Amino acid sequence: MKLLVDAQLPRRLAHALAAAGHDAVHVFTLPAGNRTPDDALTAVAVQETRIVVTKDADFVELSRTAITIHV
Repeated sequence: MKLLVDAQLPRRLAHALAAAGHDAVHVFTLPAGNRTPDDALTAVAVQETRIVVTKDADFVELSRTAITIHV
């Protein structure tokens, strides 16, 4: 499974998911790092076909919009 771990979650989560066999990266690895806005994070996830792992409640509505636009 391809995962993109959001900024509010620890990088060690991405490492643990990768150790469990998933293709997991943390937003920290992106050019803007932890300052990557949600819309840019969504664009990366769509482009790389990754599932965003987040605890950001506002992200749900943004992701619904992205899915509608990009499917």
